[in-house]
Amino acid sequence: MTGRTPRLSRLRRVVPEGRAARQATEGRQARPAESRGGRPRRRGAQPKVVALGGGMGLSASLAALRRITGDLTAVVTVADDGGSSGRLRAELGVLPPGDLRKALAALCGDDDWGQTWSRVIQHRFTSQGDLHDHAVGNLLIVALWEQLGDHVQALDLVGKLLGAHGRVLPMSAVPLELQALVKGHDPDRPEDVDTVRGQATVALTPGEVQSVHLVPHDPPAVPEAVAAVLDADWVVLGPGSWFSSVIPHLLVPELLDALTATKARRVLSLNLAPQPGETDGFSPQRHLEVLGRHAPKLALDVVLADEAAVPDREVLTEAAKRFGAAVELAPVARRDGTPRHDPELLAAAYDRIFRMHGRIGPWR
Repeated sequence: MTGRTPRLSRLRRVVPEGRAARQATEGRQARPAESRGGRPRRRGAQPKVVALGGGMGLSASLAALRRITGDLTAVVTVADDGGSSGRLRAELGVLPPGDLRKALAALCGDDDWGQTWSRVIQHRFTSQGDLHDHAVGNLLIVALWEQLGDHVQALDLVGKLLGAHGRVLPMSAVPLELQALVKGHDPDRPEDVDTVRGQATVALTPGEVQSVHLVPHDPPAVPEAVAAVLDADWVVLGPGSWFSSVIPHLLVPELLDALTATKARRVLSLNLAPQPGETDGFSPQRHLEVLGRHAPKLALDVVLADEAAVPDREVLTEAAKRFGAAVELAPVARRDGTPRHDPELLAAAYDRIFRMHGRIGPWR
C-alpha cells in the first residue's frame, strides 16, 4: 500500500472546491460521535455509509440503507453495454446511465413525490422506432451530462429533482469494458478457456467464469467516490451480479486503494442465490473465494448472508475469517419465495450490524 499512498493523498485534494462546498451545504449529516483522525463528531449522528455495486443488487441495498441513515452515497459500476445503456453508450460515447438510474430510483422516498419520480425515470418507451425500450431516466441523465459537461454535477441535480435520499456517483468517469476468462463458454468446447467481452455477455455466459478484468486496465476513479470511501463510517459491498457488478469496483486501482486504506468498517452482503450463468452452482463461500482472488489484500469486518441461503455456517465462517470478518446471518429475503431482498428486513440487518460491530454504539 505504501506505493499508492501518494495517489490517495492526491485524490483527497482534487475534489473540486465547488462540489465540496455543495456537499457541505446540502443537508449533509454530521459525522458520528467519535473522532476519527482527529475530527470531532456529534453524539447521536447517523452513520456515513457508502454502498458499492450495480444493478438490482445495489438497488436493494440502497432501498434498505436509506431507511436507516440520511448520509448515504452509492458508487456505481459503469461497464454495462446492453439494452438502452449500451445503445446510448455506443451512439454517444457516454457512460452507461442505466445502473446510475436504478440507484437514483432506489433512493427515492416512499411519499407520492418520490414514488412518482421513481416510476417516471424507470419508465421505458414502447414503439416501433428508435425510442423503443429507452428508459426516461437514461435520456435525462445523458441530456444533463451533455448540458453540464460534468458527470457528478448532473447526477447531483437529478438526485435533487427526485428528492433522492442520498447521492449517486459513478466509480469511474470513463466507460469501461468488462472482459472475462470463461471455461466452457462454447458448449462444444467445454474444456477451453475463452475471453468473453462485454458485461451483458459475461452475465449470461453458460460457462464457468474464472476471472474478470476491465479495459482500460487502470481506469481512473471518480475523485468524489474515492473521497466518500475514505470518509465513510461503513462501506457496503454487494449484493449483486458478482463478476459484473460487485468485483469491478475492486479492479479500479484508486478505489481499491481507498477500500484498503479507509478506516470505515466494511460489510460484504451476499446474494440470496447463485445467478444463472455467471455464478451458477456457487456456494456462499465460493463467492468469497473469487472475491479474494481478485483483491487478495482486501479486509472485511462483516459478511452478511440470508440464513436460509447458507447450508453450512461453519464453512462460511472459515472463509470469512480469511478476510478478518465475522459472519452475520439474518432473514433478509422476501417471503414470497423469490430470490429478492426485502428492504425492511435488509434494513433491520444492516442496522443491527452497524450497532453491534460499530466502534461507538447506537447511532440513534
